[in-house]
Amino acid sequence: MLGWCDDNVDSHQGLPPTIAIIIDDMGHNRVEGERLIALDQPLTLAFLPYRRFTQSLAEQAHRNNKEIILHAPMANTHNFGLGPGGLTSDMGRSDTIQTLRRALQSIPHVSGVNNHMGSLLTQRMEPMEWVMSELHQYPLYFVDSRTIASSIAADVARAYQIPALTRDVFLDHEQTEAFVDQQFQLLIRLARENGTAIAIGHPHTVTVDYLEKHLPQLDEQGIAVATVSGIWALRNNNREMFAEGEKRAINPMLARTAEE
Repeated sequence: MLGWCDDNVDSHQGLPPTIAIIIDDMGHNRVEGERLIALDQPLTLAFLPYRRFTQSLAEQAHRNNKEIILHAPMANTHNFGLGPGGLTSDMGRSDTIQTLRRALQSIPHVSGVNNHMGSLLTQRMEPMEWVMSELHQYPLYFVDSRTIASSIAADVARAYQIPALTRDVFLDHEQTEAFVDQQFQLLIRLARENGTAIAIGHPHTVTVDYLEKHLPQLDEQGIAVATVSGIWALRNNNREMFAEGEKRAINPMLARTAEE
């Protein structure tokens, strides 16, 4: 089985505690997006499809050694709007797969997927099977953002033999420096206890300010920063996620940035 279930403490002996930080909701905010891209650390940036700055920021991020994933909008229990590229609860199999495929094609250099919202859809077996049957075709991993504790998304991904991980900490549910610091310290503590840990944050100014200040200090604390695929490798004895030629390539769409 892939993902977190493969972890064991012994496999991390001699390696520093390692964190990954995913920044969701990329593509809306050019200024904070460029600040995140400029950071030296290998962050993982999760882009919403078809947003104004998604393609340009993703290209910049790729040039600056960031990992890029699709932040796939999924139906939630509060009926919040999903925007373009959203997977809704009334979609059938064909519409779900087509919408997801086009969203993947709209993100340059995409390496994985995590869910945007999704507290409704990620509890439902059938749409999760449709999603994972599509993702399984490509060299992509899946991160369950766990916007609800009863999510089955990661379990279904593993059933489809997709490299799967889950979020450990939300950094900025409250947008204050004190709260971000509290969550960041929790992230470090989990990494020290388990070897690795994954956080999700957002391109809020308070979050970017905090990361600019505190990420450069991690070296002296003996904490490493990795991409999500780097965390997966640490948890799986450094083996490759995919064998060469094992999966289909994603064919990018031409500059499809307008909202549909």
